[in-house]
Amino acid sequence: MASLETPVCEFGWKAVDFDLLGVDGSRYNLTSAKGENGLLVMFICNHCPYVKAIQDRLIRDVGELKQYGINAIAIMSNDPADYPEDSFDNMVRVAKELNYPFPYVWDETQEIAKAYGAVCTPDFFGFNSTLGLQYRGRLDASRKEAAAPDVRRDLFEGMLQVAKTGQGPKDQIPSIGCSIKWRSE
Repeated sequence: MASLETPVCEFGWKAVDFDLLGVDGSRYNLTSAKGENGLLVMFICNHCPYVKAIQDRLIRDVGELKQYGINAIAIMSNDPADYPEDSFDNMVRVAKELNYPFPYVWDETQEIAKAYGAVCTPDFFGFNSTLGLQYRGRLDASRKEAAAPDVRRDLFEGMLQVAKTGQGPKDQIPSIGCSIKWRSE
């Protein structure tokens, strides 16, 4: 996997709207996905080792953020032509197996990922209640495939600060991870 680092986005940058099909058959957009205090947009995929290594932590933290009025939506942005395991049917199976506490949606063209400036999976964008960007980071701040399940991540703490104060931390974590197809072309 190639490692890429992108500049951290400016605070206040507005969330890019979307209209995507979820694995539950519903369609999701910013309005339907946003929580009272904000929204965490997650670009993840079924085959990503970081997601597989810490799925329990992801599910736990998203569940806790929801208690603070922050919803999350996971956008799968890999091309099934290159990654057959990321087919829509497999997404449905994985989502049911793991009982994800967030909408898991399908961006077949990867246009949403490009609009957000996502360059890797997992890539995270945290928006406040008015959908201005307050945090950007990656799933596993330790950059290890296996992370201790009781360690709080910067991502969770950053989004918790968004919920409590309306503003995220001044220091954000740039995204570093595996490149996706549109980036490498």
